[in-house]
Amino acid sequence: MGNLKPKELSKLGFTDNITRSLIINIISKHFKHQSNNELTSILSALRTDPSAYRDDALLGPIAESMIDEEIHTEFKSFDLLTESGLLKVYGGKHIEHSAKAQMEIAMSLPIAAQGALMPDAHTGFGVPIGGVLATTDAVVPYAVGVDIGCRMALSIIGESDSLFKKYSYQMKQLLREYTHFGTEGSLDHEREHAVLDRPEFALTELLRSLHGKAAKQLGSSGGGNHFVEFGVVDLYEENLFDLPPGKYAGLLTHSGSRGLGAAVAMHYTDIAMDVCRLPRHAKQLAWLDMNSEEGLEYWMSMNLAGDYAEACHETIHHHLLKQLGVDAIASVSNHHNFAWKEKLADGRDVIVHRKGATPAHKDQPGIIPGSMTTPGYIVRGKGQALSLNSAAHGAGRAMSRKRAAESMTVSAMKKILAAADVTLIGGTVEENPHAYKDIETVMASQVDLVDVVGSFMPRIVRMNKE
Repeated sequence: MGNLKPKELSKLGFTDNITRSLIINIISKHFKHQSNNELTSILSALRTDPSAYRDDALLGPIAESMIDEEIHTEFKSFDLLTESGLLKVYGGKHIEHSAKAQMEIAMSLPIAAQGALMPDAHTGFGVPIGGVLATTDAVVPYAVGVDIGCRMALSIIGESDSLFKKYSYQMKQLLREYTHFGTEGSLDHEREHAVLDRPEFALTELLRSLHGKAAKQLGSSGGGNHFVEFGVVDLYEENLFDLPPGKYAGLLTHSGSRGLGAAVAMHYTDIAMDVCRLPRHAKQLAWLDMNSEEGLEYWMSMNLAGDYAEACHETIHHHLLKQLGVDAIASVSNHHNFAWKEKLADGRDVIVHRKGATPAHKDQPGIIPGSMTTPGYIVRGKGQALSLNSAAHGAGRAMSRKRAAESMTVSAMKKILAAADVTLIGGTVEENPHAYKDIETVMASQVDLVDVVGSFMPRIVRMNKE
């Protein structure tokens, strides 16, 4: 007698709970004398071409549950979106056309309530980097991004001149010994954090399978533009920390949730694409209903990945500062790849996705980095409703990594670094300073979104590769 379990049905590609329930009920009533092999053969054929079974007296209900009519998207032009107030663009003349086109598509989704483009925006996957999308009762995994909870974290550690004179050599050595970038290998020193004991890791098969990787990668950083760097913090008269204005040493990190976040993003994007049939040009914007089991699972997993990203930063800062023998006297941090439950100005409840955008609610602190040779800025949000309480997350790329590599030699980059008095450990020409937009232009385009209360200038930068 055949008796396929939900887990076996999932392996056959039946991930929707309604479809699985139908299969189990129909098997128990009408196919109880078939073997598991015979049932697997029947269901595999049904999975391959459900429309062929639409009129089948027994299998028709299963086929119907699998045939989703393509969701209609009413395309709205970029000009119409901005004129109507549904989409607000900051620094538009410096944003490439392809990023604007991506935002047009995102705003054409039936779940879209409001959107904004930050001045550092550039083309991404699904929603552009620097895109902010508010949706109703739905979450879009690709509008959060693959690196869930990618974030900035700054520790201010004391008077700058004396610390750099005393510890510059140690800083360089510790950055080599106590940081790790990329997917291969791991750190040698002991790391632990309460996030690894979180009960969520036991609540889904996916999270259970990722716990070991999360433990191994704790306190490490990704590739690309992720970094760990010591530099000079300049606090202005009215800063966030009740510290005297002046120059301090600081430790700044940029990275996300590592393999944990990437696996969560891809798993639930695949599910979303399966249950939410969109036209080809919009398929990466597939969403999960916030009231569905899959939507709730993603939301739980996303929040765990965000907390794990925060734990990675805390671990990096703890070990580096402990080895230097110094303590943080102030700190500030923020996510910039995440989704939050918020309200629009008119009181509507929405999910605000910030894909490469800094939360900038009224008086909220944040950090907006530049490049490895230009300053980043400590900011205080102004709570601008049209921007969905958001700001840029950095300078933003002006070149693709391929073009950046083709337009810069290693020797030329070394000259740029030397002129800026910056030491680079690792890194590639793909991340050279010219690959990024001018941070001053980006900041000038968002004076309505944030107040600048301090700056951070890199001095010793650690990135991927040797």
